[in-house]
Amino acid sequence: MMVDILTLFPEMFSGPFDASIIKRAREKGIIEINLINIRDFSRNKHRTVDDTPYGGGAGMVMAAEPLFEALDWIRAHRGVPDRVILLCPAGRTFNQRVAAELSRVKHLVLICGHYEGIDERVAEHLVTDEISIGDYVLTGGELPAMVVVDAVCRLVPGVLGERASALEESFNDGLLEYPHYTRPREYRGYRVPEVLLSGHHEQIRLWRRRQSLLRTLASRPDLLAGANLTDEDRKILASVMEEIKSLI
Repeated sequence: MMVDILTLFPEMFSGPFDASIIKRAREKGIIEINLINIRDFSRNKHRTVDDTPYGGGAGMVMAAEPLFEALDWIRAHRGVPDRVILLCPAGRTFNQRVAAELSRVKHLVLICGHYEGIDERVAEHLVTDEISIGDYVLTGGELPAMVVVDAVCRLVPGVLGERASALEESFNDGLLEYPHYTRPREYRGYRVPEVLLSGHHEQIRLWRRRQSLLRTLASRPDLLAGANLTDEDRKILASVMEEIKSLI
């Protein structure tokens, strides 16, 4: 996968992409991440990329020209991207399903916004998707871009050492992940659940699934409505509700 990031502050990305899993994926050539400074496509001597908004109002607006020209350069030198994504509050909320969707494309372009906003012609005629990472205000699109790249790239085949680990993670099937334990089996009087020490694979599977459902029900019940529940899951939830009723 190739990811081109259009940003005013490329230096902000030097840490997150130069460590851990993303670093190894880049070194193996599985992921290519290119940082493109939007100012390089400004046509004035001060390299400014913003201007006052038409109609008046507070703040400055990022101009359309340098962004359009940056995309022209990408198309000429790297080919036509599969998706051009603007990171902005108006976009659809980023989640694991969106990450999985984007992990299947070969070439992503991410646009990091700044100032009061971006000239609307960019959203109307340049981008294919708008994405938000949550309902809060940040100083720019750089942090959202880091989140999107990390979540998407780790799902690209070959990036994670064990494919099974990605399949069992929280949100993959709409549920939170079950709890994990490792050695020692007892620490300060706190013991690992006996079922995990039993060696009985089916009992362990059922225990983990039940814990996943319980954790989701307790912490994020809103996820259950859109989760991929099996008949077995529904039976487990029904038994849990019966247990709760018996305690009331």
